[in-house]
Amino acid sequence: MDSETSDTPLSSRIASLVHAHFDALPARSKPSTFPDGSREWIPMTGIVAVKGKFAVVLGAKCLSASHIPRCNGLVLHDCHAEILAIRAFNYWLLTECSSLLSQEKQSTPDSPWSQARQSSNSSFIQRRTTGDREDSPQAKPEWPPFEIQPDINLYMYCTCAPCGDGSMELCMAAQEDATPWEIPQQSSSTSQESDEIPSEETFLDGRAHFSLLGIVRRKPSRTDAESTRSKSCSDKLALRQVSSLLSCETSRLVAPTKNAYIAGLVLPEEEISQVACERSFGENGRMKALAGRSWPSTINDETEPSYRFRPFQILPVPTEKVSALWGFAKPKPIPCPVVSAENEKTPKSQPPRKSKPGNASAVWTLAPSYYAPSATMEIGSKAVPTLRRSKTGLYETIINGVKQGNRASAPGAQGASALSRAKLWALFHNITSEPTSGSTCDDSEVASEETPKASTYQEFKTASSGEDPSGIRMQARLDAQRVLKGWMPNSGDEAWSLDVLVDTKKRKR
Repeated sequence: MDSETSDTPLSSRIASLVHAHFDALPARSKPSTFPDGSREWIPMTGIVAVKGKFAVVLGAKCLSASHIPRCNGLVLHDCHAEILAIRAFNYWLLTECSSLLSQEKQSTPDSPWSQARQSSNSSFIQRRTTGDREDSPQAKPEWPPFEIQPDINLYMYCTCAPCGDGSMELCMAAQEDATPWEIPQQSSSTSQESDEIPSEETFLDGRAHFSLLGIVRRKPSRTDAESTRSKSCSDKLALRQVSSLLSCETSRLVAPTKNAYIAGLVLPEEEISQVACERSFGENGRMKALAGRSWPSTINDETEPSYRFRPFQILPVPTEKVSALWGFAKPKPIPCPVVSAENEKTPKSQPPRKSKPGNASAVWTLAPSYYAPSATMEIGSKAVPTLRRSKTGLYETIINGVKQGNRASAPGAQGASALSRAKLWALFHNITSEPTSGSTCDDSEVASEETPKASTYQEFKTASSGEDPSGIRMQARLDAQRVLKGWMPNSGDEAWSLDVLVDTKKRKR
C-alpha cells in the first residue's frame, strides 16, 4: 500500500484494500448464501504494509487437544483468521528471502559480495551488514542475514475484535444479563499468583466467567465441542507484541527490527472496547511488566534489532463503511419483541433460518519480488494468476486444517497447507541448504552454524544455545508467557521429521 497522503484515514484505506482483494477471490473461497436468504458468517483478517499488501485470510476454526498428536505437522492447529494471516505473512517472508537469494545467484562469479547484494532488489527486505560502509572491506554479513526495509510498517485489519480478553466487554454487552457468571471454587484460584503451568480446570473457555479479566483463555467454541488448548487471538497477539510477527523459521533469517512488529490493529468502531484493548494490548495493561526490557538484554538502543514489548495502536474504521464492505459478518442478536395480549392470536411470521459460521478458510498472499521456479514454493498463480492487479504467491482454501478436498483425520503431504508446520520448515530447510551465490558470498552465510541440522521438528524448535537467534526468541516468549500467566502449551505435534512430506501413496494415472 503506497504511503502517499490522502484525505481518507489510513485505517479506512487499509480496510478498503483488504476487502477489494477478498472480493476478487473465486466464489469457492467465500462463505455460502442459502436459498432462504440466510448465509454463513466468518471473520476476515489482512496484513498490509504501507508499501504493499501481503496477506488476505479468513477463518474461524481450531483443532481439539486430542487431535493434535495425530497431525504430524501436516494439519493447521488454529485456523482463526488472525493466526492464519500471521502464518501467511511468514510464508510470504520466507519466499521473499528465497527470492532475494535467487537474484544474487544471477551475479557473476567474480563479483564482490557488496555488488551481489546491490544487484538484488526487494521493496520489502534487505541484507544486513556490519561496517560503516556497505562496500568497505570490513563489511561482513550479519546474522540473521536479512531485515525488513526500514520504511515498511505492518498493519493488521480484522472485521471483528480478536477473541479472548480483547473482546470480553463486547461479549458482556451482548448478553441480556451482563452480570458476571458465578465462578466455581476450583476456577477462582487460577494461576494468577503463580508461574506454574495451569491445569485444564483453570484454563478458561473463551467466553466463560466475565469477571476474570486480563487472563489467558481458550479459543471460544460450542459448549458441546471437545476442548482445545489453542489460546485466544487476544493472547496470541499480546505475545506477538514481544516476539514480533516472525515465526520460528523466519526469525532465523530476518532480524527482529521495530518494523517486524504490528504497528497498528485496525478494527471496525463497534468492535473496539477501549478498556479491553488497553488492558490486553496497552503499555499500561497486563504486559506492562515487560516495558523497557530487551532480548538480548545487552542491547539498550531501541533502534538495534532486538525483541521488546512494542504495543500497537488501535485504529478505528467507521462501522457503516465496514458494513457496506463486508456482507459476511456475524449477525447481531435481535431482541424478541414484546407481544401484547390482543396480538397473541395473530399468526407469527416464520423466523429466518439462523446463520452459521463458515468452515472454509481462504488464504491469499502476494507473489515474491523475483520469481524463480522452486519445488519448495506453493504457487497459487495457476488458480488465481492475479488479484486486483497483484500477482499471486499463494492461494489456498482450507477446511479443518488441511487443503480443501483432503481429510484432517488422515493427513498426508498432498493435503498439507503451505502454512502447515511441515511445509514451512521444508521451505526454510531448502532456503538454508542451497548455496547463496556463485560470487564471493560465503556459501555458509545462510546455511551456517546458526541453522543447525535437526532430525525432528522438536529439535528444530529447540535452541542450540541462549545466544543464537532462536534461543533469544525463545527466552523472550517464555518471559512474555510468564507475565501473561495461565499459558498452557498446545504440545504433542513435534516428534516428526520432514519425511512426513514424502508421499508414499501411489497416484492414479
